[in-house]
Amino acid sequence: MKPIKLKENIYWVGEIDWDLRNFHGYSTQRGSTYNAYLILDEKITLIDTVRPYLYEKMMKRISHLTAPSNIHYIISNHVEMDHSGSLPHLMEAAKNATIVTSPNGQKGLIAHYKNKDWNFRVVKSDETISLGNKNIKFILTPMVHWPDNMMSYLVEDNILFSNDAFGQHIASSERFDDECFQGVVVEEAKKYYANIVLPYSSLVQKAMDLISPLPIDMIAPSHGIIWRSYVNAITDEYRKWAANRTEKTGLIIYDTMWGSTEKIAHTIQEAFESRGVCTKMLNLRKNHISDIIADVLTARFICVGSPTLNSNMLPTVSGLLTYLKGLSPKNRVGLAFGSYGWGGQAAGHVENLLKECGFEIMETIKIQYVPDEIILQEVSDRLKKEIAKYV
Repeated sequence: MKPIKLKENIYWVGEIDWDLRNFHGYSTQRGSTYNAYLILDEKITLIDTVRPYLYEKMMKRISHLTAPSNIHYIISNHVEMDHSGSLPHLMEAAKNATIVTSPNGQKGLIAHYKNKDWNFRVVKSDETISLGNKNIKFILTPMVHWPDNMMSYLVEDNILFSNDAFGQHIASSERFDDECFQGVVVEEAKKYYANIVLPYSSLVQKAMDLISPLPIDMIAPSHGIIWRSYVNAITDEYRKWAANRTEKTGLIIYDTMWGSTEKIAHTIQEAFESRGVCTKMLNLRKNHISDIIADVLTARFICVGSPTLNSNMLPTVSGLLTYLKGLSPKNRVGLAFGSYGWGGQAAGHVENLLKECGFEIMETIKIQYVPDEIILQEVSDRLKKEIAKYV
């Protein structure tokens, strides 16, 4: 329960959620961490809190450093309960504290917690408050990924408290990027971006422009590992993801009833690989959609297949496409495919949803009953010609 030092008089006082496996539909196989940070200065300041069921553990960490009643400012970078959930309890312990938040943050906190008696200090972008020896500058980043979002920058120590940006869902006793395997941390940051931040990529680009002039020694997000040795690496990745820059890779995502759609999927894979496009086969019964979306973040070709069931797609495919449409990835090429017995509507429904995602569409592949080698070869030959237009 001890706090962890970031720099002189700056501590991590958050909590690790080892057992979390689902974050509103996002599969969190590695758990998560709710990061809160305490700055010891003339005006003791807490940045963010934790989920309510972890409140007591956070308070024990804080109590190693100061009495909670000494907290002067509570900076609320974001309204969601994984950030603000402990506020009602905390305001009982720190009765004289002032909550520092954005204009939309104040509105959101009042609407959510139904408490208009809290002391608020509403800040604007580029506004700075003094803690005594240290100063915090605020950077409003609306819609990255809620209207209230903001970042807080500790000027004298070059620390960016980045809120959800640069975060990852990882439960780990290690707090810093150079204490962990970098590939895992970047993988989880990629998954986090794809499932939470992707729809707001144009606004992420604006946020990156706002922070780029700042000297940053450390990025301390609200979830996961703190960046101190690989700050440039993760900011470079964010610029790439925000720009929707894709790689020459393809995803073949499908469900199957009797194996016919799966046969088509393997034929598609062979056609892409014959044109030098690396592919990944993703059976929806074996892969969680939040993991698939992490691959979507950098893949150029998105191929989705379903057999026809009751004049429609299989529910797994429908769920994926609904989720995908909401995340709005850009600059992708889509391919619909599927088998059928007598109706055959599924592939057309898949194609329509891929169009609604804004994808450029390749010719749909639709095969009745069990495809034989002759039919599959015809599909392969045609598809190879079409792929050649894009690579």
